[in-house]
Amino acid sequence: MTDEVTLKEKRFNKWITVISIAIPLVVALLFGYKIPDAKPLSFLPPIYATINALTAILLIAAVVAIKNGRERTHQKLMTTCIVLSALFLVMYVAYHMTSESTVYGGEGPIKYIYYFILMTHIVLSIAVIPLVLITYSKVYLDDFEGHRQWAKFTFPIWLYVAITGVLVYLMISPYYPY
Repeated sequence: MTDEVTLKEKRFNKWITVISIAIPLVVALLFGYKIPDAKPLSFLPPIYATINALTAILLIAAVVAIKNGRERTHQKLMTTCIVLSALFLVMYVAYHMTSESTVYGGEGPIKYIYYFILMTHIVLSIAVIPLVLITYSKVYLDDFEGHRQWAKFTFPIWLYVAITGVLVYLMISPYYPY
């Protein structure tokens, strides 16, 4: 690895660290803030659940593309997944800044299943931020072997987050106040 690449990677890693800390902090701060007199954006949850579903589908399509040697298609699909994830995050925060959190109303074992899925979804959605950024940066640095190694961890976690996002929505949607 050349000194130039090492320096670029160090810069990337600094930005990845900053972004990976800033995003969850900003989301947590905004999640707790309600815009005064704002009309609830109750139309957003099914949209951002659909975005999660589309992200899951595109992640799988991206893996199929790269396994078939279609690098450009893989790159476009992965970039689309990053954009969709950012769009999801904006909509999710906007919804929670205008609406009260919905309490899950299920009873019995399903309640514990819901909370298990929700908690693992939240924890892994935070963990996947640096994983995605590191994996993506490896391609930019022409470190394709590093990219492959990181992708082995990033892909299943990102896919889990996307799928469980849909499951959380489906499980809590009967309890939305609209």
